[in-house]
Amino acid sequence: MQNEIFVHDKAICETRQVGAKTRIWAFSHILPDAKIGENCNICEHVFIENNVIIGNNVTIKSGVQLWDGVELEDNTFIGPNVTFTNDHFPRSKEYPEKFLNTTVHKGASIGANATILPGIEVGQYAMVGAGSVVTMNIPAHAIVVGNPAKIIGFNDAEIFKIDKDHIKSVTDTFLSHVKVCAVSEFVDNRGNLTFFEFGKEIPFLPKRSFMIFNVPTNKFRGNHAHREGHQFVICIKGSVTIVTDDGYVRQKIMLDSTNVGLHIQPKVWNVLYDFSENAAVIVFTSEYYDREDYINQYPELIKLNCKK
Repeated sequence: MQNEIFVHDKAICETRQVGAKTRIWAFSHILPDAKIGENCNICEHVFIENNVIIGNNVTIKSGVQLWDGVELEDNTFIGPNVTFTNDHFPRSKEYPEKFLNTTVHKGASIGANATILPGIEVGQYAMVGAGSVVTMNIPAHAIVVGNPAKIIGFNDAEIFKIDKDHIKSVTDTFLSHVKVCAVSEFVDNRGNLTFFEFGKEIPFLPKRSFMIFNVPTNKFRGNHAHREGHQFVICIKGSVTIVTDDGYVRQKIMLDSTNVGLHIQPKVWNVLYDFSENAAVIVFTSEYYDREDYINQYPELIKLNCKK
């Protein structure tokens, strides 16, 4: 009895793919090919189309429609009247060859009345604020609000403050594989001069560099880790906040000075966000560009670091 599925007598549940202990309440309608996991709570007035996958321990509040291509992983929360979409250019009686896939990853929460555009990934344990319009992928653990949704922080991220007046040549942070490094700077009446000596200020011989600039204030960069590559990041104008995460510890550091660099070692996830107006960042890397060196899925980073 304890493992029985509950379907309210005023609900329509056409699928037989429903896990134990799941509850489906009145006036909800679930089509035949939908897949629903165990111990889910599907509240009143929910519609679930055929090509929808719902994991275990998922809560879907009233007034939500899940269209073809939507996947909710385990332990996700979908607030009242959240709107999912699966077609960028919908027309009446015109259908794309394939609807775009939208994935809400493990443990993420989406607040009431938020709108999720097609083809979006909401990262693990991310939090989408009520009424937000999500137009791009959301990093793991990010907190986003607004229209369009903008990152305002990260869950459980410790703030590491750089003491620029007493900075050492190398300063440990909360993550053992992320270091704050002093960069030589000279100031006189002709203007300021900053230089980098490879193997000293930059603790490796760079093979590549790139600049990031003109980033809109609601956008972010990075959102990946590297298998072998080291990065050295300097904000040469304005300010930017960097979140680094090894799957165990998460921290955020603001860079706003040309005499401070951040050395990010392999297997550390990083996201650059909250760019000030006209901010510019230069990055030196220890390796040439190789897309195989990128870790683009946060769960893969966790698996790799768990092997340590």
